[in-house]
This record gives sequence, C-alpha cells and structure tokens, in this order.
Amino acid sequence: MTAGERFDLSGRTALVTGGSRGLGREMALAFARAGTDVAVSSRKLDACEAVATEIRVLGRRSLALVAHAGDWAQLDALVERVHGEWGRIDILVNNAGMSPVQPSSAATEEALFAKVLAVNFKGPFRLAAQVARRMAQGDGGSIINISSLGAISPLPGIIPYAGAKAALNAMTIGMAKEFAPKVRVNTISPGMFATDIAQHWSDPEALLRRIPMGRFGSPSEIVGAALYLASDASSYTTGANIAIGGGIDSPR
Repeated sequence: MTAGERFDLSGRTALVTGGSRGLGREMALAFARAGTDVAVSSRKLDACEAVATEIRVLGRRSLALVAHAGDWAQLDALVERVHGEWGRIDILVNNAGMSPVQPSSAATEEALFAKVLAVNFKGPFRLAAQVARRMAQGDGGSIINISSLGAISPLPGIIPYAGAKAALNAMTIGMAKEFAPKVRVNTISPGMFATDIAQHWSDPEALLRRIPMGRFGSPSEIVGAALYLASDASSYTTGANIAIGGGIDSPR
C-alpha cells in the first residue's frame, strides 16, 4: 500500500462536532478533500450550512445539523439522523467545546461549571459511546477526541475546562480498550491556535513566551494529525494522545 493509499478516505463518512469554524472546519474540509462525506454539527445551522456548501463544492455529500454538544437527547438524535441518511459513521471527531476564562476558582458559578463539563466531557462521552457501539457492530471506525494541552498543565482561570478535558483524555484510554479491536479511539491535544478564540486572550505576548516554537498554531496545522488518526495510516494506533502545541506542555 502506498503512502497516498494509506491516507485515502474515499467512500467513508464522518461526523464533526463544532465543525462550523476554527479547527473543526479545517478538519471537516480536509476529510472531504480526502474523499469523505462529512456531517457538520454545531449550534448554528447557517454556519454549518456554509461549511457543508464548501464540502459539496469539493464533490462530497454533506449534512448541516444543529445539536447542543452537551445535551444527550440531541446527540442521540444527531447519531440517528446521520445513520438514517448514510447508514453508518466511519469517523467521529468530538471537537465541540467551550473554554470560558474565570476570574478565580472561588468566583466560578455553579451553572457555568456544569455547562463547561457538559460540553467538554458529558456530551462527548455520550456521543462517542453511541457511535462506537454502532461502529463495533459494523465495520469499525475511528473516533478522535479533541482535548487540550491545558489538561496537562492547567492555568488559573481554566481549571473546570482543564478538568473536563482531562476527563476526556481518560475517556479515550478507557474507550480504546472497551471497543477494540474494531474501533480506534485517540486524542489530539492542541495548544494555542490562532482561531477566533484568540481574540479573547488578554495577554497574547505572555502566551507566546511559553511556546518553544515562538508562534501560535495555524488551524490548518491540525489537519495532518486528524488525517493520520482517521485513516488506515494509524491502523495500529489507539488510546494515543498527540500533542500539537509548538512544544508547550506535551503529554507525558
């Protein structure tokens, strides 16, 4: 098998949550270019439809679907919808998340704490479990959980977020064992990327000083790892955590 054949995703289907912008959009388009039909999900239909249109221009099928990433009932319906349209999901990317910065741990409100855990861990757990169960009953597949290097070395202000992502990392390892050998479950842990979230950073220069490579990541730089984990190139890789952060706080 050639290198191109190992990374070829022709004829497969993917579901990408948080796929309407940033890293999710880049991965959705990369899968489409590699031959995948892609369902794009987020809270806003118009944003999903814009990416779905880009995917269709590339000659692939696409679905634009609204679902709250922390709501189990909506996620169950999302899985049913994609299976109803295409009959299977070969690739799942749990990318949707939220990372609000809090002034202090003591000032963190209970409602926001619960929402952060729901979107970053509770929802991805349910979605992965539902999709992996079906994958295991069928021809298998690949699940990619998008975590954060903040889970490895959390900073004040993002402790609930970091905790939720740490739970997501643990989930990857557990599900990799639970659903093997037909389903592979892996993590990508991004560092600081120049997406729309970056506009909320209060001191970008201080953040840059923590990055050995001296720059923020470009959204397109997540594509290589995503294609690797989604494709046959990673056929013996499961339970792994790939850091993409310019050298900052890599998993140990």
